[in-house]
Amino acid sequence: MLNVCKVAGSRDVLDYGCGQRTLEKSLGFPIRNYDPAIVGLDAPPEPADVVVCTDVLEHIEPECLDDVLDDLQRVTRRVGFFIIATRPADKTLPDGRNAHLIQQPKDWWLPKLTQRFEVSQVQDMVGEFGVVVRPLASP
Repeated sequence: MLNVCKVAGSRDVLDYGCGQRTLEKSLGFPIRNYDPAIVGLDAPPEPADVVVCTDVLEHIEPECLDDVLDDLQRVTRRVGFFIIATRPADKTLPDGRNAHLIQQPKDWWLPKLTQRFEVSQVQDMVGEFGVVVRPLASP
């Protein structure tokens, strides 16, 4: 993650879907945290130079995904780093659905991302992939 900050030339970081704020704890410097499910961290975030979104997008209700991706586009000024799971989660929701509401391969996700970002790197991992994105150049 520090490499992404170095590439962006900034420590202005937003953890989008921060959960228990483990990214901030691991970085050792203050960042902005956003999680719509946590009171106090649920205010719409301001744009940041670096936006990190890990283990979040696969949990989004499918009908809300485009809105979330549009918001990620809105808040990403220089670079985004996203990790997206493509496999089922180990947990289920109270209604019995798998916690990973969207279980789609990388090839399903990439067109959605390239509508909003320039994808500069893709890293395949077991059951997930990481992607580094940059905002699309303005026409």
